[in-house]
Amino acid sequence: MTERTSYMGWKLDFTQPPGEPAYTEPDSITWQIFKNPIARVIGGVTAVLLEFADPRIRSGVWDHSIYKVDPVGRAERTGYAASIGTYGPASAARKVIGGVNRMHAKVEGTTPDGQPYKALDQELLDWVAATAGFGFFKAYDRFVSPFSKDEELQYFSEGGEIPKLYGVKRSPSSIADFEDMMMELEPGFEPHPINEEFLQVLKASGKERKVPAFLLHHLVCASVDILPPIVRERLNLGKEYDLTPMGRIIVKIVAKLADRIPNTNSPAAQASERLGLPRKFLWMSKKKQAKLMAELRAKGGLQSPTPPAAETTS
Repeated sequence: MTERTSYMGWKLDFTQPPGEPAYTEPDSITWQIFKNPIARVIGGVTAVLLEFADPRIRSGVWDHSIYKVDPVGRAERTGYAASIGTYGPASAARKVIGGVNRMHAKVEGTTPDGQPYKALDQELLDWVAATAGFGFFKAYDRFVSPFSKDEELQYFSEGGEIPKLYGVKRSPSSIADFEDMMMELEPGFEPHPINEEFLQVLKASGKERKVPAFLLHHLVCASVDILPPIVRERLNLGKEYDLTPMGRIIVKIVAKLADRIPNTNSPAAQASERLGLPRKFLWMSKKKQAKLMAELRAKGGLQSPTPPAAETTS
């Protein structure tokens, strides 16, 4: 699977400017997860399904974006924006997120059953951010390498500034906290043909994305597999989306390979270089990573990002 290289027509060189920090550090679990393209795809689709379970978000996305005509491209752009928040220099992350917020400020309407919505409704902002965090974590945990409870808590504590830039006020601190948040919204969840249309378009996009159709099928089923059971039930995603034993083996093999084979042109590799680390840093052993990070910190090579307020005082 290829890496996207631009967002909304804007190309970002993750190697520049030298030394500028991201909002999360190179030895974070967030960096570890996001380097894996398979985990990003699976987790991203899971996040979309969790979002689309709420009719307000589903209507907002379907009526005010290009999901109708290019759901795969739209999902890729969303993933690339997340990569900028993870690996990009903090100034670029603020610029991209500011643009997203300005677009979202224009999104409002009414669902088919008469519910009013705005993209900047606090409840919806908080839920969208939470679904992404859940999806990426569960995809890596299930198909690449399981996390300990301490690592789970560390992951959910990382990168707190990024959600704040989006206007998020409530971020889950654990999977259990996410599930509590989900259950507050669950009474409003409902099935809709758009969900299956989205999944079918994904399955049919193999030729365009240069991904074998059988693999895309298994990746879609893997995304459904990590949905909380109550959400899958509410969305009426039946046995046709079951991940078979053979499919599970295939997904795990591909995901583990993607985790071990360095992609030195990826945002993860470029960001490592920007901070004075080898491009293959994230594919090194934990022991080697710890040694390099200790050396970098001893040189004062990691500084805290400039607070967002500094961007808006002109």
